[in-house]
Amino acid sequence: QVQLVESGGGLVQAGGSLRLSCAASARTFSSRAMGWFRQAPGKDKEFVATIRTSGGFTYYGDSVKGRFTISRDSATNTVYLQMDSLKPEDTAVYFCAADPRIITSQLRNSGAYAYWGQGTQVTVSS
Repeated sequence: QVQLVESGGGLVQAGGSLRLSCAASARTFSSRAMGWFRQAPGKDKEFVATIRTSGGFTYYGDSVKGRFTISRDSATNTVYLQMDSLKPEDTAVYFCAADPRIITSQLRNSGAYAYWGQGTQVTVSS
């Protein structure tokens, strides 16, 4: 059973930065993509960013493009989300997701990911 373990959430002022990490428990786990979604209270889960493990192609949600950067360390099977210029509207629980068979057209679809982390809270104060 693969587990995704997130870390790095917390409280930050608007304009600040945070870096989230997500480590897959099984180093032999081969995911086709690893990414991040977020969910604010009373809202649907929103696509943030994902990275394809083959080729390192990255994809971002419109609301974070230019401010967030996703990256991956293949040696440790860890994905990172560097969040800069944070805004109060970025406040949410951030979830890591991964899937071994996902196709490109489904990368922004939370329902297409089989494995999820427990979530980490990010709070941005104004």
